[in-house]
Amino acid sequence: MIRAAAATLAALLATTAHATTLAELAKPPADAQHFIIESTGGKHGDSYIWTLPDGTLMGRDSMNLRGQVFETEMAMKRDASGVPVSMVIRGFTPQGDAGETFAVKDGTATWTSPVDKGSAKFDGKSFYSSQGGPAATNTAFVEALIASPDKTLTLLPGGTAHARKLTSTTVGEGKAAETVDLWAISGLSNAPFPVWLTPDGKVFATTFGIGFLPEAYAGEQAKLEKAQQAALAEEAPKIAHSLVHVPATPVAFTHVRTFDADALRFRADQTVVVDHGTIAAVGPAASVKVPANAQVIAGDGMTLIPGMWDCHMHVGDDYTGPQELSLGVTSVRDPGNDDLLTINRRERAAKGDLLFPHVYPSSLIDGKGPYTAQVANVATSQAEAIALVDRAKANGFTGVKFYGTFDPAWLPAAIKQAHAQGLHVHGHIPHGIRPSVAVADGYDEITHINWIAMEGVPDSVLPTDNGIGRFEAPGRYMKDTDIGPGSPIGKLVATMAAKHIYSDPTMVAFEATYYPENGELSPAYAPFQGTLPPTVERGFRSGGFQVPKDLTRDDYRKSWAKMVQLVGVMHKAGVPIVAGTDGSGIEIVRELEIYHDAGFTPAEALAAATIVPARLVGQDAHTGSIKVGKTADLALVAGDPAKNLGDLRHTRLVMLEGKLLEADALRAAAGYAGRPAYGGD
Repeated sequence: MIRAAAATLAALLATTAHATTLAELAKPPADAQHFIIESTGGKHGDSYIWTLPDGTLMGRDSMNLRGQVFETEMAMKRDASGVPVSMVIRGFTPQGDAGETFAVKDGTATWTSPVDKGSAKFDGKSFYSSQGGPAATNTAFVEALIASPDKTLTLLPGGTAHARKLTSTTVGEGKAAETVDLWAISGLSNAPFPVWLTPDGKVFATTFGIGFLPEAYAGEQAKLEKAQQAALAEEAPKIAHSLVHVPATPVAFTHVRTFDADALRFRADQTVVVDHGTIAAVGPAASVKVPANAQVIAGDGMTLIPGMWDCHMHVGDDYTGPQELSLGVTSVRDPGNDDLLTINRRERAAKGDLLFPHVYPSSLIDGKGPYTAQVANVATSQAEAIALVDRAKANGFTGVKFYGTFDPAWLPAAIKQAHAQGLHVHGHIPHGIRPSVAVADGYDEITHINWIAMEGVPDSVLPTDNGIGRFEAPGRYMKDTDIGPGSPIGKLVATMAAKHIYSDPTMVAFEATYYPENGELSPAYAPFQGTLPPTVERGFRSGGFQVPKDLTRDDYRKSWAKMVQLVGVMHKAGVPIVAGTDGSGIEIVRELEIYHDAGFTPAEALAAATIVPARLVGQDAHTGSIKVGKTADLALVAGDPAKNLGDLRHTRLVMLEGKLLEADALRAAAGYAGRPAYGGD
């Protein structure tokens, strides 16, 4: 048996030189630990962990997220303290070959991953944090961390992780009842990473929208999420109360450049006075009277803008709030999330116990199938779809977002009900139909630039375009697709302009999908290099989706360039564009830089992140521009965005309903080591 195990590991090492096929990946034994990968949308895959007779830890994941397939395995040898001395990862992800190795020899650790390679002196204590791989890699790390004397581990290639216990709960019933402990791991990402362990320090489950739960406890995700949210929420009031300053007197921003979103222009040497959370005066510095008791903020060399919007931000956790605010984002549209968590955050923010931008949520509604969206509300009939629309209204949401597995036959009735309830309707395009059909059925907005591009793809793509085809087809065909007047896409654009149908193109998401190779840091993240936790920055170096064998990366890049051209065509035609990212929360300025590349003026690009989204949700009478009587949602940035949109990253002060927030303090609370670098378009 030991000889067979050694042969297995040798075979793994020998095959990392080529892309591994599904047939070559290890088959979990019958006695392997089995975890179900699931969300409110249903099951998304399986995860297994087992140990070979020689002590080699094995892991195997098989996951499908809306057509994005992850098939990975891991073999790890560890020392007595649980620290890896060798690791081999094989398999494939949407980015391509997942091959990764780590080894220690003669006191030196070396590693090669899809995004980097390097070496360092090995102290016998540092844990190699893999760039990819199955859940077993994290399981081994967490268990070694918990077993360490001070619950701290240094990481390779960089960083330090620390664990602290938050709470306990009981799952299962009767003889199956088990007490599990929630631990928060810091140092891996900008926010604490939650993980559930048994009292003896073994990983039980993780859940963060998508859950990895033992097969016997797969129905306990909601219970764990609820307990986890309550425990993590205890940190939020400390952040909110320490970072917020409520001015006791009026606040005057003097001699500042302002962005007039209503007039689409920048104005020099202005003064803006805020009193009790409301904009009280706006105008030339020479003529606006500053109240005698005002707190004066000198704006020389700076620009005051309306608080920005991220119109496509799936809120991750409580730390999303300080992060977004640190960039001057005071309003967020969440186009799909766990509805209960959304409601919970809204209630805590209203009490002042959570520091967060204004959130305008949509309820995500999908059909049932292998490509069902994670965290979706699933409808299996038209009646259920209508009931979910009604529930969105009852929950105080502003819109509904339909998804790719939703039955297109239900769209007319569901959209009619949504409009009757006063809800905004947007989303992906259900499989089998083109975006023009969704517009005809009543969509108010099309989400993502790829769905506009799908108007011009061959008919053969449509039946399965709720899977990976929604990415591959635009990448394959867009470079050669006619987008001029009279073309299918041109006609769609004209219809959208005539009907005032919005577009939320999320260009940064598709730049990351089509343009970079593994190892390259996207322009959205390059300004933040050195300010991010090492594991986060390394993760951002994952390249775009793997290119089909009959295409090249250059083909995908040419199609991407055509999509940039398309968003310019839409803007010129009069389609209202709202800026969203569908990212981690720091990409919004890059989104605007891409608009500028497409032909927007800086003022038009910034309007897409201020007044235009305010109009979309019907809040333009209250926010979205710097105007007397409006709520004081503002951001003070160093520099001149009229000349360089990249200056928008350099926030110094933020106002949320008149409350003052220091941008640097917000960055620190959100896990950033400093300010982003200068640069931009």
